[in-house]
Amino acid sequence: MDRVIEDRAVLGVPGVNTPEAMPPEAPLAMPAQPLRSWSRDQARPRARPEAWSTPWASRAFVSVGAVVVTGLGAREMYRVVEVGGVTVLEWALLALFVINFAWIALAFISSVIGFFALLGRPALARPNLPEKLTTRTALVMPIYNEQPSRVFGAVQAAYEDVQRLGFADHFDCFLLSDTTDPDVWIAEERAFLRLRELLGPDARVFYRHRAKNHRRKAGNIEDFVTRWGGAYDHMLVFDADSLMTGHAVIALAAAMEADPDAGIIQTLPFVINRNTLFARVQQFASRVYGPVIASGITVWYGRDGNYWGHNAIIRTEAFASGAGLPDLPGKPPFGGLILSHDFVEAALIRRKGWAVYMLPRIEGSYEESPPSLIDVAQRDRRWCQGNLQHSALLNARGLHPLSRYHFLNGIFSYLASPFWMFMLLCGIALALQSKFIRPEYFTDEFSLFPAWPRFDAERALTLFGATMVILLAPKVFGLLLYLLHGPSRRAGGGTIRILTSSVLEVILSSLFAPIMMLVQSGSVFQILAGRATGWNPQRRDDGSIPFSAIVQRHRWHTALGVVTLVTGAAIAPSLVAWMSPTIAGLLLAIPLSWLSGHLGSGLALRRLGLMLIPEETIAPEIAVAARANAAALAEGGVDDAEALVAIHGDGRFFAEHERMLPPAPRRPKGAIETDRVMAAAKLSEAEYLGDAVAWLTPKEKTVVLHDRALLALLARLPREAPAETI
Repeated sequence: MDRVIEDRAVLGVPGVNTPEAMPPEAPLAMPAQPLRSWSRDQARPRARPEAWSTPWASRAFVSVGAVVVTGLGAREMYRVVEVGGVTVLEWALLALFVINFAWIALAFISSVIGFFALLGRPALARPNLPEKLTTRTALVMPIYNEQPSRVFGAVQAAYEDVQRLGFADHFDCFLLSDTTDPDVWIAEERAFLRLRELLGPDARVFYRHRAKNHRRKAGNIEDFVTRWGGAYDHMLVFDADSLMTGHAVIALAAAMEADPDAGIIQTLPFVINRNTLFARVQQFASRVYGPVIASGITVWYGRDGNYWGHNAIIRTEAFASGAGLPDLPGKPPFGGLILSHDFVEAALIRRKGWAVYMLPRIEGSYEESPPSLIDVAQRDRRWCQGNLQHSALLNARGLHPLSRYHFLNGIFSYLASPFWMFMLLCGIALALQSKFIRPEYFTDEFSLFPAWPRFDAERALTLFGATMVILLAPKVFGLLLYLLHGPSRRAGGGTIRILTSSVLEVILSSLFAPIMMLVQSGSVFQILAGRATGWNPQRRDDGSIPFSAIVQRHRWHTALGVVTLVTGAAIAPSLVAWMSPTIAGLLLAIPLSWLSGHLGSGLALRRLGLMLIPEETIAPEIAVAARANAAALAEGGVDDAEALVAIHGDGRFFAEHERMLPPAPRRPKGAIETDRVMAAAKLSEAEYLGDAVAWLTPKEKTVVLHDRALLALLARLPREAPAETI
């Protein structure tokens, strides 16, 4: 105990032994932007209008093509149902079909553009390094209850790669913590101090922890911009699972310097480092099909694109002046804090007159994916609410038409699931009507024949085949380009293995699709009923979910599959055949979900050379370095210690922790904080450290770690229990 107090006395003065955790503040105003008022004169003038082009031809091709394909599909569907007259249910089926078909038709036409844009060109390009940079960029990593060794190991790898290339003077790295778990928070601080030791005293790596995660991730970024943003021309935003090579980082900064009108430049991150079955399916699809999809939207979006929230560089001035987020009127889930803030930030920055576009061919941008179907569903619930919130922004003043399209696209990406579900239910209802309900021969209106639901079976089969072709075409385009690119084909296991993997991906995706349809439909219905979501940290490891939790999550999906199978068999075997992919996915929901997060199944595919991506055959150096760094930090024990034990047992760390705390806010007289009072009482009664560890709740522990006076009480506790008096 005396040693702890002695070390605190020596190290308690800021700046004695180590640099500050954060640089001096450079405030930058970031006012909330109005949604209901806007005039053109509020947009900035373009710095280089001659370089600003709009891809009218490709937009016309996409628009006309999507309308034509949708029109042809609608005409064929009408001919399918018009036999014998069109009933109300058949009109409903037709309307739902047209809505869903328009969605896939647009994706098909966009992929056609992407295919021809990439044909004969490599999907990725290693950026040429500029001779010099003249601007400063902040590498910003928001973190929230993540495993510190993984996050700090990735940051170390990226920073050292930039340093190796000779551009470290132009980049400062910030780890911005909103962590609420006190043990993880202290682990982050230990990892940060260890990272500082490894990188040397001159490394420009900083760490800040917020006591209150006000406005969540958007508030975390806003806090950085308003306090330190004035010192940087750009910020490159990472996610907690992001990884970027030094080449990619420097290339993005150079692209920003070369384009004074650029507000956001987004990369296409590929999924890597995944081993569970579900994650490997996503990883393979991202690598093989992603470039075609991204290239297509890049061409026709032009400079009116979107932002995905990470692996993108943002001009700080554009973000501060144009992307301040207001709260939406009303209560959650549709009002309050904007959850899917990235789409809105892109729309507001574009409204301000800055360009927002993608450079999908830059090599070296990576991310990870959730390890299982349940993990995706949990994340999707928050994304669903965020995208449906955008319905309140569709009539915001001054937005570019494509920004409104981005909102609609996000909204429909979730409404599509209930629309497909309603379409299936409508088909079942029609089959029931034709089987069990007798036609009404004598209606009020004269007719030689009754209104009777009948279908042109041959035309329906042809339409089904055409729909499947349009649905799978983007995957086929991506697969062809992947096979035509020799290095990718060889690193992916060769033509036979890649084709086998593609067939397997289509089968598994088809089985997962009905489960996700019900999950997303349930999320939509919950949100429409007024149920808001929380903000839980994502699970990023490859550990399996307990089987009991899987059964709990999917038991109703399986029950619905059984009901659908029995009902369909009672109506007509042809109905079961038509719905077989949906029925199979629901009947197998529990084993499929278990298999999705099963590590052994994913590794077995890898050993067979299936679902293999080039980044596994020849691992990127940045990924190897990040894994090695994370392993070294984990072996050093930064992830494991109990917060109070770790801080009490190391006087130097105790002092560094105090240095990183912000000044204590003044407490209004008469305002009693219950957690602080309880923590103080427990510390006062504790006879040794073990009492404090056992008695303090996580909230009280967090209060202690934020409060210098309570930390002093903690420091005076003996580490071991006092000997009993005889």
